[in-house]
This record gives sequence, C-alpha cells and structure tokens, in this order.
Amino acid sequence: MTAVAWDWANFAIRWLHVITAIAWIGESFYFIALDLGLRRPPGLPQGVNGEAWQVHGGGFYHLQKYNVAPAAMPEELHWFKWESYWTWISGFALLCVLYYADPELYLIDRHVLDLPGWGATAIGIGVLILGWIIYDGLCRSPLARDERALSVAVFVFLVALAYGLTFVFSGRGVFIHVGAVIGTMMTGSVAMVIIPNQRKVVAALKAGETPDPRLGREAKTRSTHNNYLTLPVLFLMLSNHYPLAFSSRWNFVIIGLVIVIGVAIRHFFNTMHAHGLKPWWTWGVATSAFVLAAWLSTFPDTRRDVAEAGPVPARLAAALARPNFGEVRDIVIGRCSLCHSQEPVREGLAAPPKGVRLDTDEEIAAHAREIYLQAGIGRAMPPGNITEITGEERAKFAAWAMAGEHER
Repeated sequence: MTAVAWDWANFAIRWLHVITAIAWIGESFYFIALDLGLRRPPGLPQGVNGEAWQVHGGGFYHLQKYNVAPAAMPEELHWFKWESYWTWISGFALLCVLYYADPELYLIDRHVLDLPGWGATAIGIGVLILGWIIYDGLCRSPLARDERALSVAVFVFLVALAYGLTFVFSGRGVFIHVGAVIGTMMTGSVAMVIIPNQRKVVAALKAGETPDPRLGREAKTRSTHNNYLTLPVLFLMLSNHYPLAFSSRWNFVIIGLVIVIGVAIRHFFNTMHAHGLKPWWTWGVATSAFVLAAWLSTFPDTRRDVAEAGPVPARLAAALARPNFGEVRDIVIGRCSLCHSQEPVREGLAAPPKGVRLDTDEEIAAHAREIYLQAGIGRAMPPGNITEITGEERAKFAAWAMAGEHER
C-alpha cells in the first residue's frame, strides 16, 4: 500500500508541477512579447516608455509601460511571482520523490561513481545551491555590463556543470540536475532579484522618492535570461523519456546543443515581436544543432557496461552473430524481470514501470523497440545497471532488434 500511495504522490506532484509551469511559461512568453512589441506614438504620458493595443476574447486592451514607475502608486497592483515559486517548489518535491527518496534507482550509477544514497542526495542538493551562487555571482560581476559576454559565460558554466556531473551521476541524473539548476536560477532570479527590486521601487514611490532605474535594468536582465532558458529547461525536465539523449557518452554536449536550440528559437520570436523581422537563419541553427544532437546520441556511454566480454572486435562479432530469440529472452528474464514483471520484486515498485511487462515471449517481442532503445544502444536500463548487464548482452539486444528477430 505504501508503494501505491507513493506512486500517487508522484502523480499529484507532477500534475501540480506541469500546471504551475504552464502558468509561469505562458506569463514569461506573454510579457516578453508585450515588452518587445511596445510602440511609442506621439502624445504618450510623461514617464511612459511605450504602449500596446491588444484584442483577446472579444475585448480590447490598452497597456502602457513606464520607464521606471508611475508618479503615484495605483490602489491595486498585481504581482507575478507565485507561478514561479510553485513551479520550483513542486519541481523540487518531484525531485525528492523520484530521485532522492530512492537514489539507487535513477540517480546513482555505481559504474560511474560508487556513492552512498545519502551522499548522492547531498551532492544533488548542493549542486542546486552552488549553481545558484555561481549564476548570481556572474550576473553581479563586471560581465553584466555586456549582455552577450554574460550570456556566453552562463552557457559555458552550464555545459561545464553538465560535464562535471557525468563523473558523479547516471546520465538521467545529469540531465535532471542541470535542468533543476536552471530552474533554480530562474526562480532564484524572481525571488532574489526581480521581486525585491520591484518592492524597492514601490517603497521609493510611497516615500515620494525617485526610484533607481538600475533596479529595473537588473530585473529585466534576469527576466530575459528566464525567457531564453525556458525551452532548454523544458527539454531537460522531459529528458527521462528519451534515453538516447541522456545515456550517450556525449550527453553533456547534447545539453549544450539543447540550450543553443532553445535560445535560437526564442531569438526568432523575440526579434519578430520587437522589430517585425523574421531571422530565419535561427531555424537553420536550431535544426543543425538538433541533427547533431541526434547523431551524438548514437554513441553510448560504455562506462555503464559491466564485465565486458572482450575487446571491441569481439563485441562487434557478437553483435553480427544475430542471436536467436531464445538467447534474448534469457537475457531479458535475467536482467529486466526484476522490475518489468506482473509482480515486480524490486522494493518500492507496486507495478512495472510504465506498465511494461516482460514475462512472456509475446510481451518481449512486442517491446523490441523499447528494449533496443533503452538497453541496446542506450544505457538507460537497467537503472544504474543494478542487474549488471554486460556489453555483449547489450550488443545482442541491438542485433536482435535490428535483424528483425523479434518477429520470430
């Protein structure tokens, strides 16, 4: 019963995370588009930086943006913050449920680094804290005077972080933690910079003082970073469904390419909103980066192979031998049935993950593609290679699937 309750907690928290993330992302996209699309016709009130007329749901909206703040505070002021806060809170809760409560399953790979469960959890939380400290430090450094230099520094930091984590966690753990660091950077900016700066502006107005325009510029920089990082963080949070990406030996490069893709796509839309221009070259960059990432995903991380049957030529020979179904079935039963059976014997599992059962010949044949991707050319399964599947056995999975042996 505990496993059932835990699984439903996972579902509820994930649902909350998706809902709040949708609200936050929609808000970010809308306000950046609004800000970039402001026009400055003659006759604007003093202090107004631009205005926009919009129509939605049968109604017309007239919006104006002040350079710093209006001369007097309105009676009612709406703050946009809880969407961000609850996205991070629910995301961290989900991280705890999926990774920290049972780090042996998805976070630890003993063939990368043999960590105790508490140690992996402590490192994971420490990475989130350290990630925010480094990012915030970069934004407060002299690099902040040049937006492009700051952006490059943030990009280099994230790719370096990803590379460093490949020596600590499983590929899946690397992707989710880089995504969590980006999410922490984004929410940290809202909680530690954007909202406090806005509060200082409000306090200055109430005191009859002129707000410092620097506060608005700092907040705008962080908000712009959040907008450009949205698409990469979405990919990283969904990456657990794509083992080819996180189990590649070049997974940290793939993370860098994903950031490039997200930034290129956002640049297209932001430029279109701001100037009416459509820089189509950004789609060429995004497409090229995507194709390169897909190619790099075909190079598995062989550190996850245990008890290799021999040098590479021997493994290739095994792969070319086209194993029969009986050989594959025996490997599946021995290496995969711990979790993927009608009644999983692994502690904490009330049902086979994603409902995938591999008890019978028919079930194994029906999931040939998944076996090929997850355990053949990919190294996602078994998690942390807890059943110590060998490189030769993975090669047999791949050869069987590619040869069409599953059709028997």
